[in-house]
Amino acid sequence: MYQDEFRRSIDHPEAFWAEQAKRIPWFTPPTTILEYDEANHARWFVDGELNICHAALDHHVEQGRGEQPALYWDSPVTDSKRTITYAELRDQVARFAGALRDLGVEKGDRVVIYMPMVPEALVAMYACARLGAVHSVVFGGFAPHELAVRIEDAEPKVVIAASCGVEGDRVLPYKPIIDAAIEQSRYKPEACVILQREQHIAELGAAIDHDWSTLVERAAPAACVPVKGSDPLYILYTSGTTGKPKGVVRDTGGYAVALAYSMDTIYDVAPGEVFFSASDVGWVVGHSYIVYAPLLRGATTVVYEGKPVKTPDAGAFWRLISEYRVKSFFTAPTAFRAIKKEDPDAKLMAQYDISCLKALFLAGERLDPPTFHWLDDLLTVPVIDHWWQTETGWPIAANLHGLEPMPTKAGSATVPVPGFDVQILDRAGEPSGAMEQGSVVIKQPLPPGCLAGIWRDPKRFHSAYMAAFPGYYLTGDGGYFDEDGYLFIMGRTDDVINIAGHRLSTGEMEEVVGAHPAVAECAVIGIHDALKGQLPVGLVIPKDGFEGDEVTLENELIGLVREKIGPIACFKQVLVVDRLPKTRSGKILRKLLRNIADGQEFGVPSTIDDPASLQDVHEAMKERAVGAADEARQV
Repeated sequence: MYQDEFRRSIDHPEAFWAEQAKRIPWFTPPTTILEYDEANHARWFVDGELNICHAALDHHVEQGRGEQPALYWDSPVTDSKRTITYAELRDQVARFAGALRDLGVEKGDRVVIYMPMVPEALVAMYACARLGAVHSVVFGGFAPHELAVRIEDAEPKVVIAASCGVEGDRVLPYKPIIDAAIEQSRYKPEACVILQREQHIAELGAAIDHDWSTLVERAAPAACVPVKGSDPLYILYTSGTTGKPKGVVRDTGGYAVALAYSMDTIYDVAPGEVFFSASDVGWVVGHSYIVYAPLLRGATTVVYEGKPVKTPDAGAFWRLISEYRVKSFFTAPTAFRAIKKEDPDAKLMAQYDISCLKALFLAGERLDPPTFHWLDDLLTVPVIDHWWQTETGWPIAANLHGLEPMPTKAGSATVPVPGFDVQILDRAGEPSGAMEQGSVVIKQPLPPGCLAGIWRDPKRFHSAYMAAFPGYYLTGDGGYFDEDGYLFIMGRTDDVINIAGHRLSTGEMEEVVGAHPAVAECAVIGIHDALKGQLPVGLVIPKDGFEGDEVTLENELIGLVREKIGPIACFKQVLVVDRLPKTRSGKILRKLLRNIADGQEFGVPSTIDDPASLQDVHEAMKERAVGAADEARQV
C-alpha cells in the first residue's frame, strides 16, 4: 500500500493531491492544482477558496460535532483545567474575530500573537484566520529585542498578548516585554490586546492598550472570510534567528490539505479521537499539531501548560494520556530524556492506565537509539521517529501508522512520506548509493503544506533553500538510505566533522556515548585542532543517582567510541556536566557549544531555555582546557 501511494504522489502529483484536497470543505474547490510562480517554486490550489477556521470549527459544528470537546486545557502550573467544545470554541473565535475587526483588522493584515499555552492562544490564531489576517506567533517569553525585530519584519496592525506566562513556580509578566519591544521597534502597531490572567494583572496605560474581555463583550461575531488557497495563513520565524529574522510563510490551502492527510495516514487519528502534542503554539509543531491538524480532522486536541518533569513530576505525560484517553502522543526526544533521567525505571508510569495509547511519535531532533530502546522496551505500542522541519510544516519521513505500519529501526525515520521525493546527494550533486552519507534534499515540486517563501525576502528563500542544488530543496541535514530504503537522518550537515581528511558524523558518536547505561543525555561537538583540523569532544549528563567515578565513566566512553567507530574518531575528551544549553523546544545548541570551545564570541540566544547552562559548560571547558574555551568571550 505504501509503495503504491508513494509512487502515485511522485509520478502523478497533481492527480494525487487533487484527490487529497477532497478532505477539506472548500467554498470553491480548486481547479488549478499545481502551478509554478515566477521563481519556479510550486504553488498549490491557487484558485480554490476556503477558510481554515471554517474547515476546522464551523464545518464540524454543522456536521453535528458541536458538543464534542475540541480541546482539553490542562495547566498544572496554575492548577487549572478546562474543556471547550467545538461549538463553544467556534463562538469564542467568532466573537474575538469581531473584536479584531473592530480594531481595523482586515484580510491580509498581520497580527503578532505573544501568548503562553492557554486556550485563548488558539482563539487568537483562529480569529485571525477567520478574518483572512496573517498571524505571526512569537514564543511567549522571548526577550524584547527578539520580539521587536519580529514586529518590524511582520508590521502587524495588532499585537495580542497575555498579561503573563507561568513557568514552574515563576510568574513572568509579559506587558513590560511588549512595551519595551514596541518602543524598540521602528514599526508601531495600532493596538495591543491583553488577556488578563489572575496570576498577574497588567497595567493598561498606553493609548493603544485594550483589555481582551472588554473588547469581546462589545463585539459582534464575525463570519469566515473566504481566502485563496495560495493566500498566506501565517508567518513563523525560525528559532535561533539572529540579525534579520527569517519568516517562513505558509499558504492556507496546501497546509490544510497536508495536515488533514497526515492526521489520517501518519498519526492514524479519526474524528472524535484524542491527539496530544506536547509542544508550544510558538513552534511549528504547535501550529500544525496542537492548533490546526487535530481540529481539521474533527479530533480533540490537548493543550498542556506544563513541563515533562517537575510539574509536578516525571509522570506528567502518563497522567495526561490516561486522564484524557489519548490515542496518539507526539513530543520531542529531549522530553523523554528528561523523564528517563528523573525516573529511569519508569516507576511513575505504573500509576496510570495508558491502555488508550496506540502510538508514540517523536520529532524535533534526532531520536537517539538509547532513548528509542528505552521507550521501546517500556511501552507495548509503536515508538515512531519521524522527521520534518519548520519549513516543511509537516513530516517529510515517517512510519505511516495509518497507512501501512512498518517494522521500526533504531535511528531511522523510516521512509519518505508520500509527496516528498527525498534523495541523497554528494558534494558534487550526484546521487549517493545505499549506506552512503550525503546532503538530504527534496526534489521539486515540494508537496502542499511546505513553505511558500520567506516573508518579503524571495532572494533569501532561493539562496537558503534552492540554490545549492538546482531543482532540489536543501534540508540542511545529512543522512543516508540503507539497503531497505529506510532513511537515517544524522544531524545538520555542519555536525559532520573533518578529522585529518576523514568526514565523521558526531551523531554516530552520540549514539555510542548515549548507549552507556549511566548516560542520560549527551552531545558530541567538533572543535578546532591545528594538526587534524577538528577533533570530537563529548559532553555528558549522567542519570540521576549516578554514584560512579567520573574519570572511570569518561574512560569507558572513550573506549566505547574507539571500539564501535575506531581509533580514526580520535575521541579522547569527555566532560561530565550537570546540564546542556538547549532551546525552549529542546534542541541542544551544538553550534553555540562549538563557538565556546573554539574561543569565538557568543551571545545568549533568545531561544535558550536555561541561560545559566552556558556558563556551566564554559567553566567546565575552561577547567579541562578544551579547545580555546578559556578565550571565549560573551557578547
